[in-house]
Amino acid sequence: MKRRIILSVYALLGFVYPNAIAQRDSCMVAFYNVENLFHPSDDSLTRDDDFTPEGLYHWSYKKYNKKIANVAKVLIAMGEGSPPALVGLAEIENERVLKDLCYRSPLCAYGYRYVHHDSPDRRGVDVALLYRDSLTVILREHKVPVVFPFEPQTRNRDLLYALVRFPCGDSLHILVNHWTSRFGGYAATIPKRNYYADVARRVVDSVLSDNPASNILLMGDFNDYATDESMEKHLRARRYSPSNIEDTLFNLMYHFVNQNNVGSHKHEDFWGCLDQIIVSRGLLFDQNRLHIAGHCPHIFQAPFLLVPDEKYGGVKTYRTFLGPRYIGGYADHLPVYVLLRCN
Repeated sequence: MKRRIILSVYALLGFVYPNAIAQRDSCMVAFYNVENLFHPSDDSLTRDDDFTPEGLYHWSYKKYNKKIANVAKVLIAMGEGSPPALVGLAEIENERVLKDLCYRSPLCAYGYRYVHHDSPDRRGVDVALLYRDSLTVILREHKVPVVFPFEPQTRNRDLLYALVRFPCGDSLHILVNHWTSRFGGYAATIPKRNYYADVARRVVDSVLSDNPASNILLMGDFNDYATDESMEKHLRARRYSPSNIEDTLFNLMYHFVNQNNVGSHKHEDFWGCLDQIIVSRGLLFDQNRLHIAGHCPHIFQAPFLLVPDEKYGGVKTYRTFLGPRYIGGYADHLPVYVLLRCN
């Protein structure tokens, strides 16, 4: 009875709740940088003071609850009422916000659970993986620490690894990423993203050494584009071609490289894909039980996620904050996703 009441309330608010019978032959796998999803309480161990009621952003429980509802709305809208089976998230503060998102928002109707580990990041922001337990099973998971040998005192965000099984019986190795930002200068931070790429590549090589036919999917906010050296030279994620028999990782976001004003993130007047999905070769073979439908990624560009860009023209993301000013939007990134077929 309580569940039916909750669903009815969500329906009145404009949310669509799931069909009684889920489609199990395909599912959506998504990534979303949700932009500073902090809980308003103060964590004495991290630099989260700006996101408290007394802080720079005057981050109240009312604003926080709206942010939680906004994230849920995006995920539900992505799947037109049947949200993704798997969602990688970046910029979430802690387990508390994941509990509120999974169990105290419209997402509670879809059976979401989460995988998360606190990382050493000074601001306290981490990555996480949401999964619908009716569609997927987590076989194992662990964090992957990143410590720069050239700057060992830096407290970096961990990577998150998970092995996921689907109803068809096949499994998928997932690595959720949020690499060092370009804040402080693009050139100065290149070595840090290159090292993140080296760590991610070691995880991939370890999986492939056990089984060269493993299904692998990397997703995240890499803070670099598909053509940057961290991606091409260190991670060795290339443009897919059937003739590339030597390559093992393929960056699906090459699909958007030559398209103007298309991307998941806008910097000044440039749209590009800092958010990416990278896959192993087997996921691009249609005859395999588990494969990417159409071999292409998607950017969720719903109109409610965008606003006019009065300075640079066109549109830009509808953010939660514009500088320190609260405007009540969603995030500074758009979600990216693929459709995964399970034959």
